[in-house]
Amino acid sequence: MNPKKRLILLCLAIVALNGCAVRRYQPAPISASESASRLDSRTLQDPDLREFLQKNLGYQPSPWPPQRWDLSTLTLAALYFSPEMEIERARTEAAEAAVVTAGARPNPSLSVHPGVPSPYLFGLDLDFPIETAGKRRYRVERTEQLVVAARFGLASTAWKIRSQVRRAFLDHIVAARDLDLLRAEEHLESRRVSLLTQRLTVGEIARPEVDSARVDLSNARLAVRIAEGRVSETKAALSAVIGVAVAALEGAEFSWPDLDRPPSTESLSPQRVQREAVLNRLDVRQALAEYAAAERDLRLEIAKQYPDFQIGPGYQYEERNSFFTIGFAMTLPILNRNHGRVTVLEPPMR
Repeated sequence: MNPKKRLILLCLAIVALNGCAVRRYQPAPISASESASRLDSRTLQDPDLREFLQKNLGYQPSPWPPQRWDLSTLTLAALYFSPEMEIERARTEAAEAAVVTAGARPNPSLSVHPGVPSPYLFGLDLDFPIETAGKRRYRVERTEQLVVAARFGLASTAWKIRSQVRRAFLDHIVAARDLDLLRAEEHLESRRVSLLTQRLTVGEIARPEVDSARVDLSNARLAVRIAEGRVSETKAALSAVIGVAVAALEGAEFSWPDLDRPPSTESLSPQRVQREAVLNRLDVRQALAEYAAAERDLRLEIAKQYPDFQIGPGYQYEERNSFFTIGFAMTLPILNRNHGRVTVLEPPMR
């Protein structure tokens, strides 16, 4: 086989291998009706939720479902069902994938020049692009900082969800306690009316005293009805924060053992609270990571002022003679020095 046919077969083999390695598009349409159906079918007995709790709690919840749900387990359930967490997880995965893309080296290019009209003329050039001025390093550093920012964003979203669950859970626990107290008060008022009615029957007291007690009983019953509505509202708010339907919370019992034992004021000094707020705020650390990524982006744009070049071997076949060459090419930075992007990204003088 002559060298010309051998090179053509080699080029075809490279193209075929690249075609086999290409990832194919997989459609993932979103249906509003299916999303609504999945939302209605969510329950706290979900076996995948059980695995999620086991992974994050470090032990197997037993029995399943738990007899009592506390702040920790409800927060994990909210993190499991939350669409906001799914969005932030997807953003984090996309940022991590961008690191791989940024670190990838540019592919070589293959140019084929068939002879026209003579079949005895054939040319082939293989160019390897070489980046200069550390562009690849700056791209990788920029995307790595964006990954850090995305992870802080994920943690910030998780903390926001926990705060929402804590607020809704506290409102529901307090509303349920108020309802229990009002029901006990209603029971006492009902017992009081019954005793006063018996005394009225035997003539020991006057009717106005009984009527006054009945008014108090009516007020107690009204307060109970208002408290029942409040419990329903807080349960609906809690289910919305968790990401399940209200029916999914039916039959579930809730507990907050430390509700009556809040931390003392001496456990956290104002100086420590202030320091932690400044140094460990997730949004601040996310903003710092984004600033570091912007700084790498500026360095990348400055590095783009320096041209890249291509180098590679070439082959020419002419009249049964083979010629091998070495090519070199580069972009001349004459008309465009990337000043626009550098000016936009450069921080102002302080």
